[in-house]
Amino acid sequence: MVSKLASVFQALTKGSLVGQIIVGIIAGIGIATISPSSALNISFLGSLFVSALKAVAPILVFVLVASSIANQKKGTHTNMRPIIFLYLIGTFMAALTAVLMSFMFPTTLTLVTNSASANPPEGITEVINTLLFKIVDNPISALMNANFIGILAWAIGLGLALHHASDATKQVFSDLSTGISTIVRVIIRLAPIGIFGLVASTFATTGFDALAGYSHLLVVLLGSMFVIALIVNPLIVFIKLKQNPYPLVFRCLRESGVTAFFTRSSAANIPVNMELCKKLDLHEDTYSVSIPLGATINMAGAAITITVLTLAAAHTVGISVDLPTAVLLSVVAAISACGASGVAGGSLLLIPLACSLFGISNDIAMQVVAVGFIIGVVQDSAETALNSSTDVLFTAAACKAAEQEDSSLKTA
Repeated sequence: MVSKLASVFQALTKGSLVGQIIVGIIAGIGIATISPSSALNISFLGSLFVSALKAVAPILVFVLVASSIANQKKGTHTNMRPIIFLYLIGTFMAALTAVLMSFMFPTTLTLVTNSASANPPEGITEVINTLLFKIVDNPISALMNANFIGILAWAIGLGLALHHASDATKQVFSDLSTGISTIVRVIIRLAPIGIFGLVASTFATTGFDALAGYSHLLVVLLGSMFVIALIVNPLIVFIKLKQNPYPLVFRCLRESGVTAFFTRSSAANIPVNMELCKKLDLHEDTYSVSIPLGATINMAGAAITITVLTLAAAHTVGISVDLPTAVLLSVVAAISACGASGVAGGSLLLIPLACSLFGISNDIAMQVVAVGFIIGVVQDSAETALNSSTDVLFTAAACKAAEQEDSSLKTA
C-alpha cells in the first residue's frame, strides 16, 4: 500500500502538469454531467486550491520583490521600462481592438429590470485617488487584503532600504524567498486536483443555459480576446524580438493561461507565472517585479470587457458613436483597467465610468453591469487568462530582447 501511494505521489510530482490539468478538466466535466450533486460536493477542492494560492501570493510577492531589490548587484539592469511600455501599449491595443470588433458586430442587450448593487468610481480622478491610497496602505493591511499595489510599494521601499544592508541580512531575505518559493511549488503541483473541483462545480452550477441569451455579446468579447492573444500580442512580440513569436505565445497560453482561466484570479496565478518565468530562464531580478506589477496594471482583458459592454450599452439606447469618441473610450478603458486589478468583477464596476462618456445614465449602466455578472462565468475566466498569460509573454519578450542586444554588442 505504501509503495502504491509513493508511486501515485511520484507520478503527481514528476508528470506533465499541463497533461494532469487536462485530465482534471475532462474528469470535472464528466462528473458534472453524470452526477451534478456529486460535482457540487467536491467543489471544496477548487475552493481550497484557489484559497491556498491567494494565501501564499501576497507574502510571495512581498518577499521576492524585497529580496530581489535588496540583493540586486550594482549595474544590473532589470528591463522594467520596456516591460511597462509593453504592458501599457498592449492594454491600449486591446481596448482599440474591442472598439473595432464592436463596430463590426454591434451588440444590443435586453436589459434586466433590477440593476446590480455596486459602487463604481465616478471618474478618472476617483480611480487615480484610489490607486494613490492603495500605495500608502498599511503594510499589514495590504498583506491581509491582498492589496498588491500596496505590497509592491512596501516591498520596493524595503528592498531599496536594505540595498546597503549587511550580507547576512540580505541572505535572510534570500533564504525566505527560497522557502516561500518551495511552498508555492508544492501548491502548484496540486493544480490538477484543484482545477478538477473548479470545473466540476462550474459545470454543475451553470452549464451553458445561463449563457444562451447572451451568446452574441460573448462572441464579441471572446473574439476580441482571441484577436489580442493570437494576432496583436504576437505582432508586438515579433516587433520586439524580430523572430517567430508563436512558440513563446502558445507556451504562455498553455502553462499560464489555462490555470488562470480556471482560478479566475491574476493574483492567485502569480506563483504559476513565477514558475513559468523560471522555466524560461528569465532574469529573476526582472520577473520577480514585473509579474506582480503585471497583475496590477497589465489588464488587456479588462480593457476589452469595459469597452465592449460600454459600446453595447450605447448601441442598446441608440447612441451613435463616432471614431474620435471611440478612440477616447479606448484611452479611458485602458487607464481605468489598471485600477480594476485584485477586485472580483473589478472591470465590470468600471463600466459606468466609461458609459459616462456617452451620457448614459447610471441606472442603465448598472443594468449592463448586471448582464456582465451573468456572463462572468466565461467572461471573467477568459479575461484573467489573457491578462495573466500576457504578463509572462511581455516579460519574456523584454528579457530576450535585452539578451539579443547584449549578444550583438559583444560580437560587434
